[in-house]
Amino acid sequence: MQYASSQLGPQPTDIPRSSVFQETNEQKLHKIANELLKTERAYVTRLNLLDQVFCAKLMEEALKGTFPVDVVKNIFSNISSINTFHSQFLLPDLEKRMGEWESTPRLGDILQKLTPFLKMYAEYVKNFDKAMELLKQWTDRSPQFKAIIQDIQSQEACGCLTLQHHMLEPVQRVPRYEMLLKDYLKKLPQDDPDHRDAEKSLNIIAMAATHSNSAIRKSENLKKLLEIYEMLGEEEDIVNASNEFIKEGHILKLAARNTSAMERYLFLFNNMLLYCVPKFSLGGPKYTVRTRIGIEGMKVLGTTNEDYPHTFQVSGKERTLELQAFQKTIEIFHQKNETFKSASKDTAELGKRAPRWIRDNEVTMCMKCKESFNALTRRRHHCRACGYVVCWKCSDNKVALEYDSNKINKVCKDCYSILTGEEKAEGKKKGILEIEAAQFSGSSIMCGFLQYCEKNKPWGKVWCLIPEKEALVLYLYGAPQDVKAQSTIPLLGYSVEDSPRPADLPASFRLSQSKSVHSFAAESDELKQRWLKVIRVAVTGEVPECPPPNDATGTMAIDGAQEMSSDS
Repeated sequence: MQYASSQLGPQPTDIPRSSVFQETNEQKLHKIANELLKTERAYVTRLNLLDQVFCAKLMEEALKGTFPVDVVKNIFSNISSINTFHSQFLLPDLEKRMGEWESTPRLGDILQKLTPFLKMYAEYVKNFDKAMELLKQWTDRSPQFKAIIQDIQSQEACGCLTLQHHMLEPVQRVPRYEMLLKDYLKKLPQDDPDHRDAEKSLNIIAMAATHSNSAIRKSENLKKLLEIYEMLGEEEDIVNASNEFIKEGHILKLAARNTSAMERYLFLFNNMLLYCVPKFSLGGPKYTVRTRIGIEGMKVLGTTNEDYPHTFQVSGKERTLELQAFQKTIEIFHQKNETFKSASKDTAELGKRAPRWIRDNEVTMCMKCKESFNALTRRRHHCRACGYVVCWKCSDNKVALEYDSNKINKVCKDCYSILTGEEKAEGKKKGILEIEAAQFSGSSIMCGFLQYCEKNKPWGKVWCLIPEKEALVLYLYGAPQDVKAQSTIPLLGYSVEDSPRPADLPASFRLSQSKSVHSFAAESDELKQRWLKVIRVAVTGEVPECPPPNDATGTMAIDGAQEMSSDS
C-alpha cells in the first residue's frame, strides 16, 4: 500500500518514520503472490476464450466440411492442453495457497509444478508463425471462416481485440512468470525455506522465456506487416517472413523542377524502402507505392537547402530522393536517423566508403570493450572503417582502406577481422546490460535525457530508455550511443511518487520499492508527465502504449551541434 504524506497529517514523534511509510517484507511478498493469482485468473479466462470459443466454434464448422479440420488443429496447436493445465491444476493450487498464506507463505513449490509443462509452451511457440500464416490464409480464402472469427471478436468477452492478439497471450505468459518470480526472490530472505524452490523454478522458467521473447518479436513484426499490407492495397511481397519492419512516417518530397514540397509517406524494412503517395480513403490511411529502393548500396546523406531546413538525400540503385522532415518530427529524426544508416550498412561496403563518425559526446564508453573513457589512460579514438568511438586497446589494428586510396588506417578489432578475413575469437555471452542504446532508440516506447539520483549520490544526466521489446524495464545509459547500460530498473511493482521534496530538482519524480529509491527530474513539467504516463502503466505489469509522435522523443533530442573532436 502507498501512502501520500499529504494524507497522513502530523505524526507522533516517537513513531519511526519507516513504520508509517514502508510495507513490511512479508506484505510485499504477499502482494507479489496476490498479483500472480490475479493475473493467472485473467490468463485462464483468455485461454478459455481461445479453447472453448474460438477453437470450438471453428472446429464445429470444419466438421461440416466447410474447411479442413486440420487447419483448425494447426492454428490452435496444443492450446487445449495448456488451458487444461492452468484451469484445472495451477490456478486451483494458487487459489488454495492464497487462502492459507498466513500458515504457508511460499510460491516456489507451486511454480515448480509449472516447469515440467513448459514443454507445452515450447510446442506452442514453435508453431506460432505457422498458425499466424494459416489464420491469414484462411481468413482471406473462406468467408465462413472469416465470419465466425469476426462474430466472436465483436463480443464483449473479446475486449475489442483480434484473435491474433489473444493468441499472443500464451507466448507472453512465460516472461510474465519470470518477472514476478524475480521480484519475489528479491524480497525473499536467503534463508527462507522457499528460496531454493523459487530459485530452481526461476532458472527453468527464464530459459523458456527467451524462446517466448523471440516469438513475441516475430509476431509483432508479422502483425505490422499485415497492417501495411492492408494500407498498400494488398501490395505483394510485404507479408513475408524475411521482411522485417523498421520504421514508417510522413515526409516531404522536394520537387526537382520547382520549389514545392509534396507530402509523402515512407515504410522502411530491413531490405527495402517504400516511397509512397497518400490516397483518399474513408477506411483508414491508404497509400500507393511510387518507388521501391533496395537497401543494398543505399546511401543516406544530410543536405543543405536554403529554402527547406532539415533535408536529407536517399540514394539507391533505383532512384535518388531529396526529402524534408516535418517540423514536429525533427527531434525524432535527430535521435533516430541512424535507423536508415544502420539498415543500409553492409559489410561488403566496409572500407570502400567513408563511414559516418559517431560523435564523442554520444558515448561515455568504448563501443567495443565497454570500458569507460577518461582523459588519461583510456582516450577516445575513431575506427576509420565503421566510425565507432573506441579506446586505444580496441583500435590497435591497422589495415588499408579502399576509400582512402588504400592508405593504412586505424580500425577496431571487429572491422580488422572482417577486412582481413581473420577469424575472431568467440566472445563471451553478452550480459543483460550489454545492449546498445542506439539499438533500442529506434524502437522505444520512450527515450531521452533525465537527471538521475540514487540514494545520497549527486544528480547526473543519464539517457533513459524504455524499449518496446522490454516494455517493463527502464534502461539507464551514460549517452545515447553507449553500447552498455549503466543499470536497469525492472519497473514492475515499483511505486511512483510525484510529490515534490525539498532536496529534489524541479519537475522531479521518484520510483521506490522497499529500500530502493530512484529519483528523476525532467526538463519541464510537461515532459515529466509524459514519462509518468508511460511508467505508471509499466509498474502495474501492463505494456504501455507508444506515445504519439510528438511525445515519442522523451525529454530532449541529441545535441548534434557539437563538432567532432580529432583523434590523438
